[in-house]
Amino acid sequence: MAGPEIPEDVVFGDLDRSARAPLRTLTKDNANIVGRHLVMVGRLLDTDPELAYEHAQAAVRRGGRVDIVREAAGLAAYRTGRYAEALRELRTVRRLNGSSEHLPVMADCERGLGRPERALTLAQSPEAESLDPEARVELAIVVSGARLDLGEAEAAVAVLGTTEVRAAAGELAVRVAVARAAALEAAGRADEAGAELARFSAAQVSAVTQGPADDEDDIVVFDVEEDLDDVPSDEDARDSRDSAQAADEREHVPDEDVPGDEDAAGIPAGDEEDAGA
Repeated sequence: MAGPEIPEDVVFGDLDRSARAPLRTLTKDNANIVGRHLVMVGRLLDTDPELAYEHAQAAVRRGGRVDIVREAAGLAAYRTGRYAEALRELRTVRRLNGSSEHLPVMADCERGLGRPERALTLAQSPEAESLDPEARVELAIVVSGARLDLGEAEAAVAVLGTTEVRAAAGELAVRVAVARAAALEAAGRADEAGAELARFSAAQVSAVTQGPADDEDDIVVFDVEEDLDDVPSDEDARDSRDSAQAADEREHVPDEDVPGDEDAAGIPAGDEEDAGA
């Protein structure tokens, strides 16, 4: 099964340098194609999440043992409402690299699957304590939504009233205000809800509530930013059908960005934790 076409102007060097390193476990040619698919995921996630998902799946077929590939697949699945799939992929990422950075997204997937109790359990896990401040605010927004799902409006308001959450800046602050206003409205505090949103312009509020991937009112959508470098491409290549096993070919071609070493031993594309999802 061929993947979506990659425009000729998309090159491996467009991929963030930190994302290139894990692809060194692939052969040079394969890493080039996988990397270009990942560039497309980053470009399309906000504007055409379904096509971004197709590019992520093409990358998984070629490099499913690489954590950043599974990460892209999980986030694209999340943005297209495939919550069970996203949860499985992000669990796999956590097993591959030990990071819990996507815990807020995983908790929101539980909400999307109609399991707010599990979202709260994730938020109370030891891993949540290791999140950076911005991710903790993201998680608080999800927790507030989960409390609303459970009919606990005042608890939903309280979660977004901490000093750390109120100190959020930029677009995250707008998203906090929108979530807090929803909680206040549910708690019967309409005047306070209006005052919460009055701090921002209609355009700012619209930007976080009417995005192209925002298909459900109460599901929080997280932005994924691609930090792209201008580095020349290795070569142009189109995607073709290739299983994760075929991607393991042992062709060693040295390259500054993509050394042609063997695939990393790890979790095959189909080996996903499916418990409870």
